[in-house]
Amino acid sequence: MTSPLTKDRLNIHQVTLNQCDFRQSVECFARHGVRKTAVWREKLDAAGLDDAVRILDDNGVETESLCPGGFLTEITDAPNDPMTENNRRWLDQAAALGARSMVTITGGFTGGSKDMDAARARAVAGLRRLVPIARAAGVKLALEPLHPMVCGNRSILSTVAEALEILDEVDAEDTVGLAVDSYAVWWEPGLRQSLERAGQRILNLHVSDWLPETRSVRFDRGMPGDGIIENAKIRHWAEQSGYAGAVEVEIFSSEDWWTREPDEVVTTILDRMEAHL
Repeated sequence: MTSPLTKDRLNIHQVTLNQCDFRQSVECFARHGVRKTAVWREKLDAAGLDDAVRILDDNGVETESLCPGGFLTEITDAPNDPMTENNRRWLDQAAALGARSMVTITGGFTGGSKDMDAARARAVAGLRRLVPIARAAGVKLALEPLHPMVCGNRSILSTVAEALEILDEVDAEDTVGLAVDSYAVWWEPGLRQSLERAGQRILNLHVSDWLPETRSVRFDRGMPGDGIIENAKIRHWAEQSGYAGAVEVEIFSSEDWWTREPDEVVTTILDRMEAHL
């Protein structure tokens, strides 16, 4: 169905090695010949931007994206709005790292509201507010739907189909696209058709696995091959639509993979690549 994934298309997110600091994660990737990563803001802040750029350059590891930004429902029209200014800084950091995109989540409800329509309207307005800032930085905004179990506090956007409606509404294809996370959308009815409609607007493809007896929706992701997501099939659908970018392993695993030796985590990913990615 799909050609085997080659190492040159493999991206491992820094958060997959959450047990490491910035330098340790990059050096571990380089030891195993993994040359692409997604930088996570917490690790970047701890390392400092200048040192982070130096570490990446010294190890020959490329930054494809910065994660996460957005929190669109928290953006307001006020002068010097704090969340707008945060995103401006994050986009400047992404540009300095050489990242093509900043993965952008909507955020959840704000101010005690329970109004979903209002929250979605705020997300669209927030995204529009960031478009000229991202365009000036030369970094694309990769809008990412998240699993509906985190709808209240993390993302009021849960499906690729909904994300495409927002992309159509914002109408800024030169700057705004889509981040597809298999863990978040594997269950979505009509996913194949939505990915076809997305076409080349897919900017990032994240993969992990859903464990049938998951202990935590956010922090118990499985290694590809240990759960029920058909990651290779989802990659095939994305590629049929025109996606030719990296396959990005993004594992949050507080009780398992974050407790293991980093080299074991990366070696396991490499061993699983052909059969499960």
